[in-house]
Amino acid sequence: MAMSLKLNIPTNAPRGSPAFTQALKASFALHAFQADQVQFCKSSEESVSLEAPKENIKIVDINAIVRLFARIGGAPWKATDRAPDDAWIEWEEVVLRPRIREIQTVLDLAEKLLTKSGISKSGGVTPAQIILFSTLYDTIATAPPSILDKHLQLKSWYYTTLESDWAIEGIQKAANMTTVSSLDASSTKAVKKAPVAADKLPKKPVVIGTEADRKINDNIKMKIPAPGEKILPEPGKKNILITSALPYVNNVPHLGNIIGSVLSADVYSRYCKARNYNCLYVCGTDEYGTATETKAIEEGVTPRQLCDKYNALHREVYEWFNIGFDHFGRTTTQEQTDIAQDIFLKLYKHGYLTEDSITQLYCEKHDGFLADRYVEGTCPNCQYDDARGDQCDKCGKLLDPMELINPRCKLDDATPVVRPTKHIYLKLDELQPQQEEWFKKSVTEGNWSKNGRTITESWLKEGLQKRAITRDLFWGTPVPLPGYEKKVLYVWFDACIGYVSITATYTKDWEKWWKNPNDVKLYQFMGKDNVPFHSVIFPSSQLGTKDPWTMVNHISTTEYLQYEGGKFSKSRNVGVFGNNAQDTGIPPDVWRFYLLSSRPETGDTQFIWRDFILKNNSELLARLGNFVNRLVKFAAAKYEGLVPDYTNAAQDPAVGLFIADVDKLVKEYVKELEAVHIRAGTEILMHIAQRGNQFLQDNKLDNATFAAEPAKTAGVVGLGLNLIYLLSALCYPYMPATAESMARQLNAPLRTIPDTWDMDLLPGHRIGKAEYLFSMIDAKKEEEWRNKYGGDRKVEEALKEEERKKKADKKKAKKAEMKAKAGIVETVKDAAAAVLPEGSLNVGTSSVN
Repeated sequence: MAMSLKLNIPTNAPRGSPAFTQALKASFALHAFQADQVQFCKSSEESVSLEAPKENIKIVDINAIVRLFARIGGAPWKATDRAPDDAWIEWEEVVLRPRIREIQTVLDLAEKLLTKSGISKSGGVTPAQIILFSTLYDTIATAPPSILDKHLQLKSWYYTTLESDWAIEGIQKAANMTTVSSLDASSTKAVKKAPVAADKLPKKPVVIGTEADRKINDNIKMKIPAPGEKILPEPGKKNILITSALPYVNNVPHLGNIIGSVLSADVYSRYCKARNYNCLYVCGTDEYGTATETKAIEEGVTPRQLCDKYNALHREVYEWFNIGFDHFGRTTTQEQTDIAQDIFLKLYKHGYLTEDSITQLYCEKHDGFLADRYVEGTCPNCQYDDARGDQCDKCGKLLDPMELINPRCKLDDATPVVRPTKHIYLKLDELQPQQEEWFKKSVTEGNWSKNGRTITESWLKEGLQKRAITRDLFWGTPVPLPGYEKKVLYVWFDACIGYVSITATYTKDWEKWWKNPNDVKLYQFMGKDNVPFHSVIFPSSQLGTKDPWTMVNHISTTEYLQYEGGKFSKSRNVGVFGNNAQDTGIPPDVWRFYLLSSRPETGDTQFIWRDFILKNNSELLARLGNFVNRLVKFAAAKYEGLVPDYTNAAQDPAVGLFIADVDKLVKEYVKELEAVHIRAGTEILMHIAQRGNQFLQDNKLDNATFAAEPAKTAGVVGLGLNLIYLLSALCYPYMPATAESMARQLNAPLRTIPDTWDMDLLPGHRIGKAEYLFSMIDAKKEEEWRNKYGGDRKVEEALKEEERKKKADKKKAKKAEMKAKAGIVETVKDAAAAVLPEGSLNVGTSSVN
């Protein structure tokens, strides 16, 4: 609208007057619909009016003005909205005001029309809501607190609306423009009956806090490095080096990949930083090896072009998920070549490498030796017919290509032949005594996760064998020995060295992290299939160099995250991949929390859309979001945005118990996170939020309590705001954007995670403006998302039916085996009875067995 508009508000408009109700409507509408171009003016008129002076236009119908502001502010407006709004206008102007004087009759009619119109379920602010709310405001606010006890739906809608931004700001604006501060006798009497209502009209609007308004305890601020500042370990301090398994560049990461390594590591990294430890988190894309060559051939590009493409794609996915790497690099660098070749040559120098001529599969069709992943066939262990030459994806067994049944070349489907070729082997058998001694110390001191411990023990118990660490490829780190110019280092010998080389691209002082075992603790995060390479092969390589390496202190592993009862599959369009999550419109923090709360730590877990929606609505929104929003808005409305004096609150035994409960939970949280029990932290976080909600409920934080028990209410609000500040710190590892919003609403810096709960927001500290942390997800989205990301249902059902059949066959075989055993027992009994004296045969189950 191009015209200049001027809104005239009568200055002589005492509480309870029609003019004051009109002023409220106009103020509410301005803030609700953000009609910023309208000029607010005080006037001596008897009612509110809207003028366009240049056009000589004047509107005096307040309801028409409200609807006009809705149009100016761009509020959604459908033809179907007009009839209900017209009904409300007629009811408010014609029925309610002139004819009805009895309050309960007004409330009865209001609740009836509220239900009929569906306003309480409206997804946004409408003129009808503003008309109804402003009409009822004086009636309810100046009446006894019990006035709405018989009208529960109206009560719920009214107090929810009362805490909305547009209501709070509109009341403040109307109070400043009218004579409400100099009330007439009748209004003064009403206010004395309900001081809550008077406080709802502060003399000045809430000011968003600034740093100068802060009153907080010292030494609680999280230490954040300045731009360009390198994070380095410091002697005598807690220095934590964190890595997550390097994602391979031949695919888009799915949710299982994300929770299995980078997200889990990010939580621990953020936790360490929120404890002000010296912590460095590095990761990057793993870019060498057969898989890269194969994928490049499939896409018709060079390996370098493929790596550039997927490195950028991975970065975008992780940036959206707010993964806070200190450095995200790649393995195709000169630093990788230099460090990997240095390790190789030191192993060679100390006699831990050996050359051997072996037979290897060779493809005559394209004239080349086939590295592991160029060979496919049937797994000799589980008969899966699509196993790779290095590993079976179904049973997880590591394989040699020569073991495959009916092998075939991945590139051209030809049947390969066997030919001799030379390779370099790492003598893991000779390194096993050193490796075992190190492992026993590390697994105990570092408290490894169970599956990391079990998998490593299994390898050691079976006995380590020499293992080839070179391959017949061209895309990889060159082997630094004469005669091996056409070979490269095996990717799983090379890949773990990527952590070191990526650190070297971050800082030239990389050895302060990687060759500093006395001052640095190394934590590594991965899926369980990556364990042997991090717990056996890489540590053995480090030990064999005889350099003072920083070796892994703690290995944190995950099982598998399944999708709706099946596996993620890009080819069958099953499951949510990294670039799909953003398309749903659900914020990253909700994804992060759901994945972390269902992290597959001790067994496989499932991603279920219904659970995802429920987790958002019933936990994040209902417990945490509502707790924060309710308190921040209450403090803004009742205390002009200042933390009230709560210093005497702890003298109440119930409050003391509440503080002790929270303090105990904080200690549990720290204990679990120090032990890298990541999923447990989400449970404790929600438990603390729920304890906060219970505290508000037990103390009946509402207008009536504020009026009747001001000291008690101040204590509850002051402690509640401090609990929000604590929760912001505990949220930070899991939901960093949520933590930042909470701190911003409190006008406070990101704070450290404490050992115990202290009150760090002091009385008189000015908070900021309320923000919504989470939004409701419509339950109908479940079916939409399942259809979009569920893949081919027929294929899924066929796979499930196949799995059911296998289980049934297995059960049938078990029964047959038990029946056969039972037959053997009967045969033994018959034979024994024939040769032993009568009564001497004892055939209890344990005896026969």
